Amino acid sequence: MNTIDIHTHGIGGFDTTAVSENDILRIAEIHGSHGVSEIIPAVYPSTIGLMRENMQTIKDAMALQKPGGTKARIAGMHLEGPFLNPARCGALNADSFIVPDGSRLIELLEGFEDVVRIMTISPELDGAPALIKTISSMGIIASMGHSDATYSEAEEGFNSGAQSITHIFNAMRGIHHREPGIAGFGLMNRDVYIEVIADPFHLDLKLIDLIFSVKDPERIIIISDSVKDTKTEAVSNGIMNGEGRLMGGSLTVTESAERLIKAGIDKDVVMKAISENPERYLHGA
Repeated sequence: MNTIDIHTHGIGGFDTTAVSENDILRIAEIHGSHGVSEIIPAVYPSTIGLMRENMQTIKDAMALQKPGGTKARIAGMHLEGPFLNPARCGALNADSFIVPDGSRLIELLEGFEDVVRIMTISPELDGAPALIKTISSMGIIASMGHSDATYSEAEEGFNSGAQSITHIFNAMRGIHHREPGIAGFGLMNRDVYIEVIADPFHLDLKLIDLIFSVKDPERIIIISDSVKDTKTEAVSNGIMNGEGRLMGGSLTVTESAERLIKAGIDKDVVMKAISENPERYLHGA
């Protein structure tokens, strides 16, 4: 089975801010040791110059990959920003967020169009729907996240070409009985894909059970959202930053899948959420 993690920032002491392509390859090796076949490393939002440096390191690591072995294959990269809503920054640096702008997008992506697979953007920002159309026309998957979007704003993003929602319920407007919000859109729209962090800290297990009960099972993708400290420190309360905010996931996708199966969620459905579903998502099937 080809298992895929479409959203990992790092693991085992390494992350995508690395200055060496060998560090990126170590991320792939550690994920591979946990049975993950492919990864899409996620780049943190920062200045465009620094993001491009991080992107170049990942691209160089991809060029050094050799088929076979124990490493997970690096199958591109995921840009988590920088066109995000500061009101829903989560553990990301809100000072690095910028308003959607076509010229800044070109500046960011030039030379990397062939390796950027996914880009997270907040659909409610001025100019975001147009930028989503541009991103999608380039063959890059636009994912909606770090967002305070209402249901209708998320729907507009989807109608503009966005295909997914980044780590649903985390760093976004939740469901209110008078405003379902972007999270409600993710559950109620049958065609949009949703990322789910399925470690013990980001979502209550009852909520994960709800997701798997109401969402089209072919549109659920389990992600790790793992970070540098994943696998390097005790995580009795999750991996936190200095402000007490969750920084990232504590489990690989294979470990998350095992956890959900033990909790009683259908094994076939769970395993598709780390294999067939992300495969279909990445290849537009």
